Amino acid sequence: MSKSPKSSSANPPASNRLQRRAFVTEVLSARGDALVVPGLGSSTWDLFAAGDTPANLYSWGGMGLAVPTALGLAMAQPSRRVLALTGDGEIMMGIGSLGVAADQAPRNLAILVLDNERFSETGRQRGLTGNRVDLCAVAKGFGIRETMLVTEAGAIPDLQRFLFEAEGPVLAVAKIALSEDPWRLPEKDGAAIGRRFKIALGLEKP
Repeated sequence: MSKSPKSSSANPPASNRLQRRAFVTEVLSARGDALVVPGLGSSTWDLFAAGDTPANLYSWGGMGLAVPTALGLAMAQPSRRVLALTGDGEIMMGIGSLGVAADQAPRNLAILVLDNERFSETGRQRGLTGNRVDLCAVAKGFGIRETMLVTEAGAIPDLQRFLFEAEGPVLAVAKIALSEDPWRLPEKDGAAIGRRFKIALGLEKP
C-alpha cells in the first residue's frame, strides 16, 4: 500500500515549500546507525551540513550512481539500514536502477529523492518532475511497492519511520523549494572517503 495520498498518472499538486537544508537535517536526526549514500551536488552538501560522519559515503561526479551504490551496499551489509539521498535530476538519469532495486529487494534499502523540479546544478532549467513525471508512480511500476510523497514539514516524523524502519526497498519523494544554501563541501579524496567508510564498517583497521 502506498503512503502517497494521491495516485494519478500526472504529478499531483505540491507546495514545494520544504526548505531542503533544514529538512534534510531534521530527517537525518533519526538515522541511528544508517549508512547514507548521497548523490552529487546539493545532496552531498546537504548531507555534510547535517553532520559529517564516516557512515556517509560521499562521491564526486558519479551522477546517476547513488541508488546503484546504495543497493550494492545494502546487499553487502544486510544488518545496516542504507539510505540513498539523491535529487530528481540524478534519479531520472539512473532510473533503471529502481528496477534492479525492486528485483533484488533488499529489506534494508530506502531512497529519498529531493525534488525541486529543476536541474538546479546546471542553471535551474525546468525538470521533468514538475510536469507529468510522477516518481512515486514510476517506482511502483518498477516494482517498489511502498512509496511516500512529502510536501509538508509536518510529515517528517512519518517520513523518518518510513525511511529508517519500514521494510524496504522503499522510496520517498520530498517536494523541496529552490534555495540558495551555502556550499558545504566534504572531503574530496575518494581513497580517503572509501578508507574511512571501510573503517566505520569494521572492514579495515584505523
